[in-house]
Amino acid sequence: MQVAQSNAPVPDLRIVLTESLHPHEEFDTQRATPLIERLARESYMINPPIVAPMGASQFVILDGANRCHAFSILKYPHILVQVTSYDTGYVELETWRHIVCGWTADEFLSQLRSLSAITVIEGQDSQAIAHIITRDNRIFGLVAPVQNAHERNAALRDVVRTYQQQARLYRTAISEPEDIWPLYEDAISIVTFPHCRPADIIAAARYNAYLPPGISRHIVHGRALRVNYPLDALRDPETRLADKNEALKHWLQTKLAKRQIRYYAEATYQFDE
Repeated sequence: MQVAQSNAPVPDLRIVLTESLHPHEEFDTQRATPLIERLARESYMINPPIVAPMGASQFVILDGANRCHAFSILKYPHILVQVTSYDTGYVELETWRHIVCGWTADEFLSQLRSLSAITVIEGQDSQAIAHIITRDNRIFGLVAPVQNAHERNAALRDVVRTYQQQARLYRTAISEPEDIWPLYEDAISIVTFPHCRPADIIAAARYNAYLPPGISRHIVHGRALRVNYPLDALRDPETRLADKNEALKHWLQTKLAKRQIRYYAEATYQFDE
């Protein structure tokens, strides 16, 4: 569905049950722990997770798995989310590239070769579940005997876990290696993945066939950022969900009336994350 993405609608913000959210990817252990500690002491929720409907009163998390995991660990009953859908035309699904830093390429490849379900081959392969590009421009394909998306995602989790536990992991949308290396001085390799489809995301959530963290990249036109909604309103276990959403509705109306919501149609970079 093609729409005018430069004129996105007002975000559909809702407060929902934390337990109604289903991830399509594992949470990132390098990001989740400090996020849990921060949310336990902060007063406001800054950026709501992005979710899409998945059955009756259930949602798949498109972006924000670590925030949702933190809410679950902290036992917050409700969470503020932005609801959207692939069908609106305002959601694009792309793929992140992983940058592996603070390790050595030889040790990385050795660890990958030790995985029983992975064969490391030189060069590109159309059947590979991922490719490795080293800083000296060598390319390796990772091939696994998978028959379905469930098995492929399990193999990918093993691959990502290898460097997630022993190196530093960064994500990037930059496609050209020569543009990446100068930005990460201790980067030893780039990991690229095949493109995901919306059906892959829904299936991963529905059947608990999780992708590794940080592969799917959802670009949401009209994304709500810097919302700063009071966390106490979400932590409160006594107030009914319907009443919390009524309060959210009035809060949003006040923001609009005071012209405190600004829409930027252009792509932006934020420097205060």
